[in-house]
Amino acid sequence: MLGLTATAIVAAGAGAGAAVGLSHGSTPGGSATSTSKEVLSTSQIANRVDPGIVDVTSTLGFQDATAKGTGIVLTSNGEILTNNHVINGATSVSVTDIGNGKTYKATVVGYDESHDIAVLQLSGASGLTTATTGDSSTVNVGDNVVALGNAGGAGGTPAVAAGAVTALNQSITASDESSGSSEQLTGLIETNADIQAGDSGGPLVNSHGQIIGIDTAASTNYQFGGSGNGGSGSGGLGDGSGFGGFGSGSGSSGSSGSSGSANSNASTTQGFAIPINTALSIAKTIEAGQASSTVHIGATAFLGLEIANSGSGQGSAQGVQIAGTQSGTPAAEAGIGQGSVITALGGKSVSTGTDITEILVGHHPGDKVSVAWTDAEGQSHTATLTLGTGPAA
Repeated sequence: MLGLTATAIVAAGAGAGAAVGLSHGSTPGGSATSTSKEVLSTSQIANRVDPGIVDVTSTLGFQDATAKGTGIVLTSNGEILTNNHVINGATSVSVTDIGNGKTYKATVVGYDESHDIAVLQLSGASGLTTATTGDSSTVNVGDNVVALGNAGGAGGTPAVAAGAVTALNQSITASDESSGSSEQLTGLIETNADIQAGDSGGPLVNSHGQIIGIDTAASTNYQFGGSGNGGSGSGGLGDGSGFGGFGSGSGSSGSSGSSGSANSNASTTQGFAIPINTALSIAKTIEAGQASSTVHIGATAFLGLEIANSGSGQGSAQGVQIAGTQSGTPAAEAGIGQGSVITALGGKSVSTGTDITEILVGHHPGDKVSVAWTDAEGQSHTATLTLGTGPAA
């Protein structure tokens, strides 16, 4: 989803979201317990929280790449909470549970691209240790926190980064260069903990060992980006791009992001986390199978488009320029190709990759959708395409 550029924006207000129901643990596997008033050392926090963490590996089949990130265990039978961008573009997902060391095949239950949240379900899992969540509405600037996760995609014992909350209710705008889509994430917790690529989807934990946020983005010296090596990179805003979602999402596959600007009060190292109350509220919606204009349930509809990089990601009034299509996909079979410009989808005019993404959120494989475009020679075309089954968006 949220690929190559993220810009921090000054935000006003305090607090990190209203409280929601937080009971996700179940007894068979136990939970990573903590008492609400006990102040823990960094090592104690890691020992208590680690068993409820997972490493997430996404195979990006259309990109010939691998993405790595983190997740937290919501239920003992293998429901996992992570960032949408960790599984964006994935043709298959595997998850290694830190608590028992086992690796499981995972399916994407649903996702909310606009809030960068996804829920996975592990196959054949039982007895997993579940994560202990806190209440993000009680978080204050200055609170000590610890970020845990699969930093650098190294796997094994989660990396630990201690810091403090430096701001609340922050906003970032993240854009995917290949899809031309962008989303604004709001209400975020900002921290100076050294969150790295690969930590995405992992927990931000308070001094009592309770998860109060889901790590989602980071910058050092205002560079928003991830780390990667060749075709294999680590999950996080600012990594890689290719044929994902509707055929042009981003995966975490190894290229670094471009620089962004931050508010003048920002510290050199910035990390951003989605408040756990917000994340769990969205997870509950996904669990209930309640699709909406932002929440997609089940398999992802696929056109097979790769959006040309417009530089700003804003598209144009004339439509959305196409850099190419994936062979064998509905778009390719319709004759859409490099240099084509999509002008309408589903009867609605489009000018950005975000427009295409938002329209397709409400569709599933097998649905029919009308497409209007002009080809590289300027000829106009319309067709009704049957959407295929694609990688997670």
